[in-house]
Order: sequence, then structure tokens, then C-alpha cells
Amino acid sequence: MREPSAVFVQQDDDLIEARRTGTWSADGIEVGWNDGTVEVTADTVTRVALRWSEPLPSGALILGDAWERSYGDLQWRHQQPERLLPWYFLAHDPVTGRTTGAGVAVQPNAFAAWTVDADGFTLWLDLRNGGGPTTLSGRTLEAATVQLFDDAGTPWQTLNAAVATMSSRLPARPEPAPVVGANNWYYAYGENFDEKAVLTDAATIVELADGHPVKPFSVVDDGWYPGGIASGGPWDQGIPGVFDDLAGTAAAIAAIGARPGLWFRPLLVREPNQWGRQGPHDKPGRALDPSYPEVLDLVRADLTRFKDWGFELVKHDFSTYDVFGAFGPAMGSRLTESGWQLHDPSRTTAEILLAFYRQIRSAAQDVVLIGCNTVGHLAAGLVDVQRTGDDTSGRDWERTRKMGVNTLAFRLPQHGRFFTVDADCVPCTPQTPWELNERFLDLIARSGTALFLSIDPAARTERTDRALRAGIRLALDGGDAGGIEPADWLVNTTPTAWRSGGDTIDYDWSRPWGVDPIS
Repeated sequence: MREPSAVFVQQDDDLIEARRTGTWSADGIEVGWNDGTVEVTADTVTRVALRWSEPLPSGALILGDAWERSYGDLQWRHQQPERLLPWYFLAHDPVTGRTTGAGVAVQPNAFAAWTVDADGFTLWLDLRNGGGPTTLSGRTLEAATVQLFDDAGTPWQTLNAAVATMSSRLPARPEPAPVVGANNWYYAYGENFDEKAVLTDAATIVELADGHPVKPFSVVDDGWYPGGIASGGPWDQGIPGVFDDLAGTAAAIAAIGARPGLWFRPLLVREPNQWGRQGPHDKPGRALDPSYPEVLDLVRADLTRFKDWGFELVKHDFSTYDVFGAFGPAMGSRLTESGWQLHDPSRTTAEILLAFYRQIRSAAQDVVLIGCNTVGHLAAGLVDVQRTGDDTSGRDWERTRKMGVNTLAFRLPQHGRFFTVDADCVPCTPQTPWELNERFLDLIARSGTALFLSIDPAARTERTDRALRAGIRLALDGGDAGGIEPADWLVNTTPTAWRSGGDTIDYDWSRPWGVDPIS
């Protein structure tokens, strides 16, 4: 493990170069290097930067990850020194064919990102609490464990090896069986559905699974509780007169032959709360601060209740937004607005999020957990399934192409190592072209990743049912035996050529006019 060439620390406004005296120290901050683990001891701290002076090939292509979900923005790109590369990066030299890079092991106690320039690369460790410094009070924090990646053959093989290395310290956990199921979001969008519609979805997915020994899920997504979509808890009852008995709903789904699932937003309530977060948010006082022990108790009680109702899968959503007040693309290098802190300023935001995810995992016990808008590098090992990309769509095909295909191509190596990858639902709706959705269905099914389907009863035909049956059966079997690989991902953000075994499958994602840039 090569030590950094230089280390810089930041307590307030400016970065200061640290002097090496066994450890690196400056401005009351001490940085240690323990076989790749970065240890920070300080009273207060905001950032630490580690610099490696190792020139890269001038024509190298660079790839990074994303803070939480991707938004159709993952891609290989020529050097851009200010480009922030969360969690890990790869650099591919087209001349020699070699691919190398660096990253941090999963579940770090800092938000870690890289920048790459002609003279080397820098690891930026954001150690803040909310939008202000963390008060460590002399505590030594294991901020992150750095891992450098050697060439493993091809860029695809190198990324797979890198992800395996970053997840190597996770405790062994049995992988869930293939995750396949119904989810009504992309035809109902949380409105005007009831228990009858939910049971119809369950019957549909069971019918299309056609007696497969692996049972599919049927998920009750947003819109089952009072207050309107995305409005927050408490999560103790359904809409009166519509979902009066959630335990009964779960039992009815199970009686049909599907495994019941439920969506919730753990860090938002409908009324201002004494544990509401103090910081930027469009719902002030209603976003809960997970550094309060009382908030973790509430979340534990919610998970226990859902399990007692009989739900076998829980999807928890929006927590990154509810902590930072922004989604991934708006977080950038600052993550959130400056000048505010979480209730407990003695822990970094990363530490607080890890404690939150661990509480959910502990409370869920054997319930299958889906993380959506969760920080993948922190949630790895603490969710069974991770929504790795932003929403697909039952109204606009271009969202499915941009979000779904991109996240599958560039985050597929995380599948089975960090978690089960979920590139989001395949819609079957009258508003979107089935010939394109059918191709997306085929790709997801071959990949062996999670396959959820939003099937509008009004869109079902003999053709759709034939394709749905084939795709669902392949997905329940675990996908193509040898896996799949995007063949043109170095030059295409939504790859059209995919290798499966010894064959290449070509998918045309475009409409007759190409791609509509206004969508």
C-alpha cells in the first residue's frame, strides 16, 4: 500500500499542508496511516486530503461512482481535474490497455471522493457533521481504508476486482434468492389505488411467474397511508376506508402466493417534531435528525410493526435527501449547505448514517431490505437490495433509457458484492412503448439483478404477457448463467451492445427520431 505523497487538513476555511513526523500533523489535527487505514485525531475537523503524485497517461479515460443513486451520469470521460469521483475511480489508458485506480473500503466513517489530474490524484475525506465541523474532542477516528487497484485484464474485469476488494471486509451474509416482484408506482404513482388493486398486482405477478419455485414479491409502494404521497409518518396505519388492516392486506398477498412488501420514508413526519433536523430542507422541522437516539427508536418500532403485520420486504426511501436537503447531483463536493449541524456534533455525518442503517438492519431481522436514496457505499452489507439509479418511468421512456440502462451498465459489478442491484422497475403502461420496455425487461432479466415490474392492467396483451412470463422466469432462475457485460460502455453512457456468454446482444434504445433531448 503506497503512502500518500502529501497530506492536507482543514479545520475551518483553509486547507493546510501537514508535516510528517511519524504521523502528519497541522493545526491540531493528526493524520495517521495504518496499512492504508486513515486515522484522524483532532478536537474539531472538517476535511482531510491525501495526495498521490503519480502522473497518469495524458489520454486516460476516467470513471467514478456517485454519492447515492446515479442519475444517468455515470461515464468514462477524459481528464477533468475538478470532476468529483465519489468512493472510487478507475483510469484506463487506451494506448496500453491498462486500467488502474483507487477507492475506499465500504462502510467508511467519512464521505470519500477523488479528483484526478495530469500530475496525480487526491482523496478528499469529508469529516463534517451536517454543514459544520465535527467535534471529535481528541477522539481518533478511523476515517477510511484506502485501496489501490491494479489492472485485472480489461476495464470491466478491473472494476469487478476493485468492487470485490472494497467489499472484502463485509461479514458473510446469505444472499437473498432472486428478487423479482410487482410494484405499482409507475402506473399508479401513489394515487387512486386500494387494497383491491394491490391484490390484483399480486395475482398478476403470481400468474406470470407461472408456478416458479421462487416466490415473487408484491410491493405496496407509496400512497398507502394518510397525508398524501411522500408526506411522511407516523407509519402506524393506512388510509382509513382504503387500507384499514395492513396485516390483513399482507396476509391476503401471501394467500395469493406472493411475498408482501411495503414502502416507507423513515425520516419524515407529517407534523413538526421535537427531533426535527435543523438545516436546509423544504419541510422544516419535519425531517427527522437520525443522530437523536429517539429517532432511531421510532425507526426500530416502525420496522418491528411492519414485520408484525406480515411484510417480508421493506423499502426505505428518501433518507439521504432528508439528511442533506438535496439529491445526489445537487450535493456535489459540499454535500449540503454550510452553517448547520446535526443534534450530535461529535460524530461525522457518515458515522450517523451508518448507525441509522445498522439500526434498520437490526430491527428488520430477516425482512428483505431495499435501500432507495441511500448512500450505497455506506449501506453496502446493510441492505439486501439497493436502488442504484434514479427513477425509471411509466410515462416517459427516455427516463427509463437514461436512468435504468446507465445504472445497470456502470454499477452491475456491485451486484452480489455490495448488495443486489436494482436498476428500478420495468414499466408496462399504455403511455410508454412496449417494444422498448420489452428490451429493458430482457436486459434486466439476463443480468440476474432485481426485477420489479409496474404492470398496468390496461396495458396487458398477449404480446406483453408472453414477454413478461419469459423475463420473469429468467429472472427467477437467476439470469444468464455467465452473467452479462456492456461491450460498448467506454464510449456509450447507455450501452447498446451487451455480451452474454459467447454472444453479443444488440439493444436499440432509440425512437425513430433518436433520443428526445427535451424529455
